[in-house]
Amino acid sequence: MDRARRGLLLGLVAAAGLPARAQQADARPIRIVVPFAAGGGNDVFARQMAKGLGELRKQGVIVDNKPGAGGNLGAEQVVRSAPDGSTLLLGHTGTVSINPALYKGLKFDARKDLLPVAMFASSALVLVVPAASKIRTVAELVAEARARPGLLDYASSGSGTGGHLTGELFAQRTGTRINHIPYKGTNPGLTDLAGGQVQMMFSVVPPALALVKGGRLRAIAVTGARRLPSLPDVPTMAESGLRELAGFESTLTYGILAPRGTPDAFVKELSAQMLQVAGSAEFQSRLDVEGAVPLLGGPAEYAALIAKESALWAGIVKASGATVE
Repeated sequence: MDRARRGLLLGLVAAAGLPARAQQADARPIRIVVPFAAGGGNDVFARQMAKGLGELRKQGVIVDNKPGAGGNLGAEQVVRSAPDGSTLLLGHTGTVSINPALYKGLKFDARKDLLPVAMFASSALVLVVPAASKIRTVAELVAEARARPGLLDYASSGSGTGGHLTGELFAQRTGTRINHIPYKGTNPGLTDLAGGQVQMMFSVVPPALALVKGGRLRAIAVTGARRLPSLPDVPTMAESGLRELAGFESTLTYGILAPRGTPDAFVKELSAQMLQVAGSAEFQSRLDVEGAVPLLGGPAEYAALIAKESALWAGIVKASGATVE
């Protein structure tokens, strides 16, 4: 056999092996673990991303809900997964930036053991009061809290949640004393708020919006940097006119993370594809329904935001005294 034919044969043998392995890897679906139950914003965003990414990659992308321990159960499963690109995490501020400071005895650190791939959305909370309340603005609420220190109660969906810690941030910034009343979920808190059992709540948007439109609650502010399309007439906290609340922002950031050690080339490719999906009109229409806005960024931008949010919320968790064993 001459040298040219032998070289061609060896090349074909090598090519037969590598593409076979690549095709096998591509045939295996990518799994996006959502560390919360189906039906919430995390799940909606993951399924929309899975749909768009699957169409773009011509590859199966499935969503796997693994709720438990405030998101830690699903996150740990991803941390322990092989860093081969087959398992990803739908991450958000609570799981990645709050839980490491809130939960004692965690066997992993999401900030160190997970690799940011892409961020795609930010969701503000809405500050709501009963429709029968005399309070119509944030300035009036702060004045009431200062006049009646320790006598105003605010609901949340549980200790250590975004609603709880946003209330702590609000009290810290305004120098007021308000009492935290944790509930087992958002809806029970909103129900008691509408009934006047508590005076205020920082709530995720969709369930609160229904009660606002139904005339049972009044929205007086949103906690993002800009107004929400779903609540265009509701000002931001920073628009309250109070110097103490200038630059106030409390949002939940959503993105995708992979186990530490996932190949850089794969992360770079996947990040570009995810941002393409997240930039589509179809994806962004779903964000609006869930009270979120686009926030697009690659691995470096997402890592920087996680570091910033982690520093903010670690300080608030410490000041609040909140802890979960």
